[in-house]
Amino acid sequence: MKKLFAALLSAAMLLSLVSCGGDTATSPAPSAPAAESESVSSTFKAAMVTDVGGINDQSYNSMSWAGMQKAHDELGIDVKYYESKTDADYEANMITAIDEGYNLIICVGYLMVDALSEIAPQYPDTKFAIIDAYVDEPNVTGINFASEQCSYLVGVLAAQMSQTGNIGLVMGGTGDAMNLFAFGYYAGALDTNPDIAIQAYNANNYADVAGGKSAALHMYANDADVVYQVAGSTGLGVIEAAKEKGLYAIGVEVDQSYLAPEAVITSALRLIDNAVLQVCQAAMEDTLEGGISMYDLSNNCVGYAETDLLSAEALSAVQDAQAKIISGEIKVPRTNDDFVAKYGAGLYTLDEALNG
Repeated sequence: MKKLFAALLSAAMLLSLVSCGGDTATSPAPSAPAAESESVSSTFKAAMVTDVGGINDQSYNSMSWAGMQKAHDELGIDVKYYESKTDADYEANMITAIDEGYNLIICVGYLMVDALSEIAPQYPDTKFAIIDAYVDEPNVTGINFASEQCSYLVGVLAAQMSQTGNIGLVMGGTGDAMNLFAFGYYAGALDTNPDIAIQAYNANNYADVAGGKSAALHMYANDADVVYQVAGSTGLGVIEAAKEKGLYAIGVEVDQSYLAPEAVITSALRLIDNAVLQVCQAAMEDTLEGGISMYDLSNNCVGYAETDLLSAEALSAVQDAQAKIISGEIKVPRTNDDFVAKYGAGLYTLDEALNG
């Protein structure tokens, strides 16, 4: 077992609250990218560098590209994505985008922090943004979400919908941003059912569909009947396993019920596409500032997806939890210290091998 540790982003970082707009925290299922680049008559160009999950992960990268496409359609911005197959591609893709004259480069995910830390200071006239992370440079904007809040809500739903009192979590990796998902899920489930058993597995891979399926099948074989996946393309295997076994899965980023309507009971939503659109617009208007922009329940930028599989009792419980988070009555832990203070030490662990 490996104990997870998480740390709050430095309080010295600039925090600015932004609005995602709209009446509900929902987003359409992402479509496959129509093209690697979309060009119109425009002097402003924005590029996106994917993480290793790839452009077709139906999650993190797909939603970011959907935001880029909105920027193309609504703002007339030239957009292009650069797909990363390995970690070694991150810096190379950024440099290629810079050489091709892109004014804004959006890096999808915390895995690119090291690469961006190297590149951003060398190109002070280029604007950068990174999702779920931050690099302390004046030309870098951090696009951050209260992932613990939407994960808390799906944790409530998992505990409500479980018939066995045993649920699962499959992660693609760890780190400050990823740990927020897990803290929230554990907290929501435990607040709903203090006796619930939670199996958790770190795949250490965001592009291993077979590995995600194997992990979920292992959990289902050990009495879990609901498994939450926060693992990019690896998580697609979790959904495949749920469908195969006739059990439940929980999606992430977008409403993933379209992948298996009979199995996906809900999804933890983060409106990444809207955030990316806003960043593109601010950069084009030369109003984008370095620092952190935070998206949460209060501005309708995170949430959960409703499906017909959810019981009336589960919906009532999650609606109550959401209202209490917004009012401040429920404070979802964001750090290991906060989690341990409320739920105790040794409870929150993550397997890196399928044992038992």
